[in-house]
Amino acid sequence: MQLDIVNSDNEKIGTVDVNDAVFAGVKPHLMWESVVHANAAERRGTHMTKNRALVSGSGKKPWRQKGTGRARVGEIRNPLWRKGGTVFGPQPRSYDYRLPKKVERGALRSALAQKLQENAVVVVDALAASEIKTKAAAEMLKRLGCDGKAVLVDVAVDEKLSRSVRNIPGVAFVASGRVTARDVLGARRVVVTRSALEKLQEALA
Repeated sequence: MQLDIVNSDNEKIGTVDVNDAVFAGVKPHLMWESVVHANAAERRGTHMTKNRALVSGSGKKPWRQKGTGRARVGEIRNPLWRKGGTVFGPQPRSYDYRLPKKVERGALRSALAQKLQENAVVVVDALAASEIKTKAAAEMLKRLGCDGKAVLVDVAVDEKLSRSVRNIPGVAFVASGRVTARDVLGARRVVVTRSALEKLQEALA
């Protein structure tokens, strides 16, 4: 498969070969696994309830163990009592877990294959800006056909362009070594440089 290479004005300046064997099939289950993992890793996990050791109140035994006719109790922070501690309540924790590298690579390969089938991949010669200006970056994206969510991929992130697009809703600029399947699937357009596409092909082969 051959893709056109365009410049920032969306003018064709060449072509690049894409390995059909790398981006041949789409495997939804791998993409699902990768997206669920990415969402889980971003969860804050700060939820917490107080157990009987953390609830405010005295630790004194309310009445003697025997002889009153009432049920035995050790303290007013007893989980059985109103305003007592919570038993086995949620505690702060990380929801992140390890996902095999082969699954991550397979998911990214499938996500790029799906975008290639949808003709949603734009290959440019370079992604750089001469000055930090959001208006100029927005006009460049409009010329490239990015009218909604988009992800820009380059081998190294250009600092000026990154600061220019960070105020545009739905636009992200990531390095080719850190792009994920969720980044690709969540964008309507994938704008990638020729060098970044070649790096991705090497890594995903």
